[in-house]
Amino acid sequence: MPSTPAALTPGLSSFLKSLKTNPIDTSIDNLISLLKRRQIRHSRSCATATAYLLLRVVSACRTSDAAKLIERVQSVGRRLLAAQPREMVVGNIVRRVLGLIRDEAEDDREADFTLSETESQPQTPRAMDDPSEAMLSRHDGSDRSSSRPTASLSAPISMFSLLSHPEPEPSLPGTPASASPSGKLLGNPPNKDVRAEVLEGINEIIDELGQVDDQIAAYALDHIHSNEIILTHTSSTTVQKFLLKAAAKRKFTVIHAESYPNNHEATHATVSGTAPNDEEILSSESFQKPLIALGITVILIPDSAVFALMSRVNKVILGTHSVLANGGLVAAAGTRVIARAAKVHQTPVVVVSGVYKLSPVYPFDFESLIEYGDSSKVLGYEDGDLVDQIDVQNPLYDYVPAELVDLYITNLWVFLDLYSFDLWMSK
Repeated sequence: MPSTPAALTPGLSSFLKSLKTNPIDTSIDNLISLLKRRQIRHSRSCATATAYLLLRVVSACRTSDAAKLIERVQSVGRRLLAAQPREMVVGNIVRRVLGLIRDEAEDDREADFTLSETESQPQTPRAMDDPSEAMLSRHDGSDRSSSRPTASLSAPISMFSLLSHPEPEPSLPGTPASASPSGKLLGNPPNKDVRAEVLEGINEIIDELGQVDDQIAAYALDHIHSNEIILTHTSSTTVQKFLLKAAAKRKFTVIHAESYPNNHEATHATVSGTAPNDEEILSSESFQKPLIALGITVILIPDSAVFALMSRVNKVILGTHSVLANGGLVAAAGTRVIARAAKVHQTPVVVVSGVYKLSPVYPFDFESLIEYGDSSKVLGYEDGDLVDQIDVQNPLYDYVPAELVDLYITNLWVFLDLYSFDLWMSK
């Protein structure tokens, strides 16, 4: 049957299906293999696969100890990062899950500390019998305050604790001071299973990955105005949904650079509305309804024509592969040329990106962040004599310095400048 090879093609869909049946160690090895071979490439797909795998890892751990959970997640995260160091969203998802575990463990410790502190507070029976006199004794400076026991500032808290807990139970023989007024042993509060809270947090991350484009698109009408000429690049789903949201109410023109040689086929399919044979793109609803179906004029141009047309462009809207700690971008090859041309013509550059792409990695050596693809897409192997004489490279990504970006739009916040972005990343 024709559909059988497509169903067995390694990728995100096949991995998620196998995750339900395969053992956890087999699933980890499977994802590592997919990342090494770049059979899962796009940021969203890598983040989704990582989140689902960690969901399975945490649920398979038969322990409620936060330290052991952290050790297990760190072990899996290191293997995933070693498989594909340039795929930063994998590390971002691992860090977010580790943050969830640490937050739950910290909340558990604070709750235990508060409980033990409350139970060890000395009670003041006189103040609890007559709260009104306790209040008078704090504010009245007369001699009456010295003749009666005064209430401490913790008296209202103690009264609340007394009313909210059952009566003290008789203590065991030989251990008169081991029990608190509530009947619980001091220093031994019940341990909370942090796994349930962590699993809920991972499910929220997965939900966020599914809603991120719609959340970013909600800002579209604030930034796209009628009769504007907008330049974009590649077949980014986030950018397309952003433009589609604005196209529902406003008319504008879109100039679309084709991003040759790595993304031009997908870009052509985006403009025409005919989805290519790619499971990552087929999952997007935006390609079923292109901009031209809403009456938007779309002009497809080669990358070499960007500088010539930039003087007519009102705004540049770009997607990104990841956002680095200094505000720089790792984006599809050709993005840096577009951003520099926009800087020369003083055209604002807007970057739309989900929060899951924001990475704490600082580009000390940005060349090490660039991934290279098949050089035959630039110069075919049939030109054998020429290939032997030159070194052909096909970079898949560009590094775009932060000073070339004017606005960052995420699903949680809009950063108007690099300073506000740095403040947010430092939190």
